[in-house]
Amino acid sequence: MSRLIIPGWQGSGAGHWQRHWLDVDADARIVEQDDWHAPKLEAWLARLDAAIRRTRQPVLIAHSLGAVLVAHYARRYPRAPIAGALLVAPADTESLDADHPIADFAPVPLARLPFPSMLALSRNDPYISVERGRLFAARWGAELVDLGSAGHVNAESGYGRWANGFRLASRLGTQLRAAA
Repeated sequence: MSRLIIPGWQGSGAGHWQRHWLDVDADARIVEQDDWHAPKLEAWLARLDAAIRRTRQPVLIAHSLGAVLVAHYARRYPRAPIAGALLVAPADTESLDADHPIADFAPVPLARLPFPSMLALSRNDPYISVERGRLFAARWGAELVDLGSAGHVNAESGYGRWANGFRLASRLGTQLRAAA
C-alpha cells in the first residue's frame, strides 16, 4: 500500500517522525507544499489533490494541520480513491487567534470521513484539547487512539523515530486489507 505523508504547519522538519518515515518506507511519498510557514488552504488542497491523483488508493499519514487538511479534502472530494488515513495530533484551528498562520484552515470540517481512519490523540497537546480531539474522532468516524501525554507528537516532544506510528499504520493497513 502506498502512503502519502502529509506534514502540518512548518513542514515536519529534520528529526520529525514523518521525515524518518520516508527514510525507511520505500512506498511512502511526501506531499510537499510551496510555503510551509504561511499555509493557504486552497494551495495546500491543490497539492494534496495532485498527489492523491498520482497515487493508487493511498493511505494518508497526516500530522497536525495535515490532519485538518485531510478533513477539508474529504469534504471537497468525497469520492477520492483514498484507502484510509492515520491522523496524528490534529490542530484545532478554531482555538487559535484569527491572525495565527494556520487560521485559514478554520473551521475544521466535522463531517464523517468517507474512508477508514484512526485519530491518534495526545492528552497534553498544546494545539488541541482532549475534548475537541474526541469530538473530531467521533464526527470523522475515526478510531480514537489515546497516546497518553505525548505533547504534539513531534520532534520537540521527543518523537523522532516514532515506532508506535508505524505500528498504528500497520494496524490500519491490516484492517483495510481485511475489509477489502
